[in-house]
Amino acid sequence: MAKSKQDRYEQIKRFEADLTKCMKCGFCTFWCPVYQEERIEPSVARGKNMMIRGLLAGELDYTKEYADRLNKCTLCMTCTANCPSKANIPNVIVAARADMVKARGLKFPYNIIYRWLLPRRTLFGRVIRFASWFQGIFLPKTEGTIRHLSMFLSALGKGRNIPQIAPRFLRQMVPVVNKPPGGVKATMTVGYFTGCMTDFVLPDLGKHVIDFLTRNGVEVIVPGEQGCCGAPVFLGAGDFDTGRKMADSNVKAFEGLDYVISDCATCTSALKDYPKFLADTPEREEAYAKFAGKILDISQFLVDVLKLPASAYKPSAQVKGKKITWHDPCHLSRHLGITSQPRQIIKSIPDIEYVEMPNADRCCGMAGSFSMYYYDLSKQIADKKVEAIKSTGADIVASSCPGCEIQLIDSLLRNKVPVKVMHIMELLE
Repeated sequence: MAKSKQDRYEQIKRFEADLTKCMKCGFCTFWCPVYQEERIEPSVARGKNMMIRGLLAGELDYTKEYADRLNKCTLCMTCTANCPSKANIPNVIVAARADMVKARGLKFPYNIIYRWLLPRRTLFGRVIRFASWFQGIFLPKTEGTIRHLSMFLSALGKGRNIPQIAPRFLRQMVPVVNKPPGGVKATMTVGYFTGCMTDFVLPDLGKHVIDFLTRNGVEVIVPGEQGCCGAPVFLGAGDFDTGRKMADSNVKAFEGLDYVISDCATCTSALKDYPKFLADTPEREEAYAKFAGKILDISQFLVDVLKLPASAYKPSAQVKGKKITWHDPCHLSRHLGITSQPRQIIKSIPDIEYVEMPNADRCCGMAGSFSMYYYDLSKQIADKKVEAIKSTGADIVASSCPGCEIQLIDSLLRNKVPVKVMHIMELLE
């Protein structure tokens, strides 16, 4: 039996109010990072709004070209932040991706990666381990722990500088329960959502976060049952069914904890988005909403909950005497509204100079799978960020999203700009 229009566009209909809010004024054309490079109407929120309206009216269908235009969005929310009527077109784009997957399915190899690999953490780890062996043998080393994709692999990354997979994963380096050291009284217990990047690529960052928290009286629980936040699956690819399975696992893994801390802005935002996009039953709605209420970015936790004094923020050895600037990840600034807390932390660090970056909240062009599908476009967006970083004269650019950090490292190396990229927690002793 053929699906009704309501069923075919079930997710879009949930956010139809955002479609009607759009006044077609075109303010979004000035702000959209994709439109600023392409200068064509389907690149911007107003154009995508009209595309999706055409879908509902039966004038358009899910063609290859339609899918390409729908996916060519970083979900940075710059359009919404600067929209006079605050039309949240990114919400509708995610919903349209979900309806498109329902109608057309996921193509190979993404159906394997998203539905069978990412939700199975142990298997995913084994595949990552195999990839690290491949990376170590075939990819020539460049800066630090960065490896450059050689030309014969250009189809995968088109010459992108990518991080080296860690020899040991974070889960192999730390216990489930991490107590404060002797003499330090535990004042609270929190869960630590490690995400994929910190677990598999940046485990030293994870250890740094745990050590900092435990030294300041926080017992840290790292559940082995946790998995990927699901951002590339349900936000990027629109696979809500698999996203719900991943959400259910993560909610269960952190049961009984009052706070769940993340050092990745994308993970933090995705975890908080479970009730908005994935709650399909009253039970899930209640469970996801309760879980989302526990999720905090690490800087938000340190400033608003732990309320550490300025004296707690001592500089790590590699940042003393350095000039530091800050890049606002889109998921932290516009999705979550967290901008003052990381700046408060950095400005509290002695023996460093802080300099504000022009347009610090401008999208860097990473946006997860967007930068894989549209790497050339992603580079064009990132080059504007590089110019902003250069203008500060900073030695270090800090952020709190491993995805943004990868993009910044790649972009700075491509442009031969000698600025080090660090996570905000790496600035601290």
